[in-house]
Amino acid sequence: MPFDIDRYAHLTSPIHTWDPRLKMISLGLFAIVTAIAHSMPVAVLELFIILSILGISHLPVHFVMKNLKWVVMFLLPFFILLPISYPGAKLHIFGIPFTMEGLRLSILIFLKAITIVITTHIIFGTTRFDTSVIALQRMKCPGVIVQMILFTYRYIFVFLDELRRMQKAMKSKGFVMKTNIHTLKTVGNFIGTLLIRSYERTHRVYDAMQSKGYCGTFHSLREFKARRYDYMKALLMGLITILLLIIEIINIFPPAAKGWY
Repeated sequence: MPFDIDRYAHLTSPIHTWDPRLKMISLGLFAIVTAIAHSMPVAVLELFIILSILGISHLPVHFVMKNLKWVVMFLLPFFILLPISYPGAKLHIFGIPFTMEGLRLSILIFLKAITIVITTHIIFGTTRFDTSVIALQRMKCPGVIVQMILFTYRYIFVFLDELRRMQKAMKSKGFVMKTNIHTLKTVGNFIGTLLIRSYERTHRVYDAMQSKGYCGTFHSLREFKARRYDYMKALLMGLITILLLIIEIINIFPPAAKGWY
């Protein structure tokens, strides 16, 4: 399935054996610093760092690239919208005005988004998802957020299974997508039925959980124990993150809109 981000959590690497709590804190802070980067060299350096960590993690490149393609498709319009709308010295290509400032800004956004998505894959792809959620709970993350994350991830698969079953039922009855009113009505009924079934299943799941004593907290016998090497990894990642933040604060490099470096 396309959303099982932890399918390679069984592999062995220094990132896989990293304590989940320290891993989420260290890489999470790195992602935050990446998000606030405003210079091109720093963004390139952050991408290089996270690609190096990806190599250490032994996660298959095709696994990450398969999910990255949707991010790339979402970001591609920025390479059109920002160059023609961002203020700056106007240049013309085939009679269309654009600015280098807008182009550089779109490249910066692209680099940062790719880096953050890869970081997310490393965090959740090297640890079982349920273990990551329990680690969040042990770090005193608000219970509502923990439950929303787990239930959303868990029931994406249920939702997709229901969707596939209904699609098969429609095809078995000879339905073919066309550009006419009948297709629009059928698709509208399909979406409505899917939402109703999902809502009904939600109630059944909630009743089942209550009957088993669920009271808003997930109980687990899993214990986390950070070792010396876990702290060393966290310290190294923290130093890298702080160094990147200092570079941004003292403005060694100009903002992307003003120059490449």
